Amino acid sequence: MPQLFENTQTAFALKTDAELERAYFLFKLIANQPLVRIGTAVTNFAIKSHLPVEGLIRATVFDHFCGGVNEKDCMPTVDKLWEAGVCSVLDYSVEGKDSEDPLDDALEVTLNILDFVKAKDAIPFAVFKPTGYGRFYLFEKISAGKKLTKLEEEEWGRVVRRFDATCKKAYDLDVCLLIDAEESWMQDAADELVEKMMKKYNKKKAIILNTIQLYRWDRLDYLKGLMTRAESEGFKVGVKAVRGAYMEKENERAEEKGYKTPICSTKEETDENFNKTISFILEHLDSISLFAGTHNEKSTYLLMQLMEKHQIKKDDPRVWFGQLYGMSDHITFNMAAEGYNVAKYLPFGPVRDVMPYLIRRAEENTSVAGQTNRELELLKKERKRRKI
Repeated sequence: MPQLFENTQTAFALKTDAELERAYFLFKLIANQPLVRIGTAVTNFAIKSHLPVEGLIRATVFDHFCGGVNEKDCMPTVDKLWEAGVCSVLDYSVEGKDSEDPLDDALEVTLNILDFVKAKDAIPFAVFKPTGYGRFYLFEKISAGKKLTKLEEEEWGRVVRRFDATCKKAYDLDVCLLIDAEESWMQDAADELVEKMMKKYNKKKAIILNTIQLYRWDRLDYLKGLMTRAESEGFKVGVKAVRGAYMEKENERAEEKGYKTPICSTKEETDENFNKTISFILEHLDSISLFAGTHNEKSTYLLMQLMEKHQIKKDDPRVWFGQLYGMSDHITFNMAAEGYNVAKYLPFGPVRDVMPYLIRRAEENTSVAGQTNRELELLKKERKRRKI
């Protein structure tokens, strides 16, 4: 089994020589951290100044990591992935806004995606971010236990209605819905709201899945509590397990405000927390469904071994593996070839609106020790195999 992820022929089968070269070029750039910082600053400046950089971004970073500018634009990529046995999760990756019009836009996009999901076996999940549906400030205020003003209460009512409209449609169409996690100081309000949706729509199976970021040391306890409530109140739990995306921001805020950081103190602790959590879920698969969003090879092998140990079929609908489009193809495509349920997260949206997401991904990826080097090593191996 450990040799599975070394097969670069399967991993990069969908890439043309030109696309392989582009990937190699991009990861070499990303591996050079100061370059990422310079590139990030230049890109931000160019976009804010409305300089014509969109074509360049589109031809390089955007097309490597994103599916397109809208749902229709993503379809050729979705179909290509599906031919290789890989599903897609269409992710409208426009970061949270502070006015309400874009929130209704995000709702409309997600409802449209649900229709796509129902119509295409290749897209088994829809996804949205809580702050795509409501202002960050509101989630933060509720999480801090502060009283809302009358106007804020009305606004929160609209947030709840957006969540409910999406969850109801997912339930009516019988397709799964992933809800992303964000910063810890707004997450309690989001968790409570998602739990309400699970109670309402997860009676028979997990239609609604909440995301838990396992660089937080408190999340396994949170999950255990959620499972206890689910078992006593008669609903199923859906979980997308990830390591997490806001570590520096979390640690800085904790230090600045003088509270204990919610983040594990070392990478090893985070890995241990992730592995303990997926082990717990597989022991309670009758109550909890899992979407494991991970680029970590050891955790992926562990999950495969646990499935074998618990005699869970490779294509059991309660266990999914997911990676981001443009990354970790050696995991995605080799697992799909073995018959596991695998999906690529396919970000999409207007180029300039998706840039904050892409920049965060580039920064996050350079901060994961060894991740970029591993991508480069495999790309080099495939270039050599193809004699490029």
